[in-house]
Amino acid sequence: MAQDRLALLIVVEPRGTPAGSVRDAVSTLNPGYFALVMGTGIISVAMRNNHVPAISIPMFAVAAASWIVLVVLHCWRAAHYWQQLRADFTDPRRAFGFFTFVAATEVLGTRSELEGYRVVAMILLVLGLVSWFVLGYIVPWTAVLNPSIRPALTGANGSWFIWVVASQSVAVLTATLEPTFDSGRHELALIAVFSWAVGAFLYAGVGVLVIARLLLYPLRAEDFTPVYWVAMGATAITVLAGARIVQMADAPMVAATRGLIAGSSVMFWAFGTWLVPVLCAAAWWRHITHRIPLVYEATLWSIIFPLGMYAVASYYLGHADRLPIVRVIGDVMSWISLIAWAAVFVAMIRHLTTHLVLRRPGTSGPQK
Repeated sequence: MAQDRLALLIVVEPRGTPAGSVRDAVSTLNPGYFALVMGTGIISVAMRNNHVPAISIPMFAVAAASWIVLVVLHCWRAAHYWQQLRADFTDPRRAFGFFTFVAATEVLGTRSELEGYRVVAMILLVLGLVSWFVLGYIVPWTAVLNPSIRPALTGANGSWFIWVVASQSVAVLTATLEPTFDSGRHELALIAVFSWAVGAFLYAGVGVLVIARLLLYPLRAEDFTPVYWVAMGATAITVLAGARIVQMADAPMVAATRGLIAGSSVMFWAFGTWLVPVLCAAAWWRHITHRIPLVYEATLWSIIFPLGMYAVASYYLGHADRLPIVRVIGDVMSWISLIAWAAVFVAMIRHLTTHLVLRRPGTSGPQK
């Protein structure tokens, strides 16, 4: 009898057990969790630019391991929790988070190329490029034209700017790889400029929609989540992509657009810099004025990536356009973003340990 009861416990695995907790977490996995890889990877680049390999290389390893784990978890979710996954695709508040997979893949590819892993970088470029093309049509259709929330504009938030980030991440990796090839440069230059231009236009379009949502519908403090920082991150990666394109080897597409992209990059950097105090004030309004507790959630990585990307973008823009003050700002922001990353990473480990390992039977699992 005792053996039968033990076998029953092993087979059933109550939802309060660690195994049940993991399944609950996978079923509700935030589609934007790849921002963890984005933030870790870009700060690894920042530390490399600051000549600190003792930090840069371990962070590169963490980013790569996180990417693999998240790919496995999303495949698990697609296989066993298709209804929850489908619900995310039709939710305009969460659907654009799927673009973090594209951005994470390309950021990891960029970091791989800087380490000399060109084949890995090329594979990730192709994977990210195909994903960007496919999701670029699927997500707007499911989330905006056929949403679970009506009107769809009420679901517009900062996560929509991840669409822009995904486009520009393709441009960054393509522009990074282009000088390393003896042939195929013209094609890579075309992809880089094409994705940069698409991203720039998308920023304008998404910006109009998000501002319209803020003006037309009530905005509660609970609604102003960390994903709005992606608005600044999108400007930063647009700057980085532009700076890398300006530094590309000569090609017809680059020669025709180099001046335009260089000037536009400076304008995007200025606007992104202007957004930082605005976003800080919004965070004060949310957490200090309205006293909403600052606790760990997956969307906090949407703050880390913009900070790291702003640092790296400033570094490359300062070099490309010979602006020493911009390069100094990038160096300072690199360390600020590293401190912020460490705080969020520790909070994530504590959160996962508490809710997945030490969770008591009968308690609810993480939903974010």
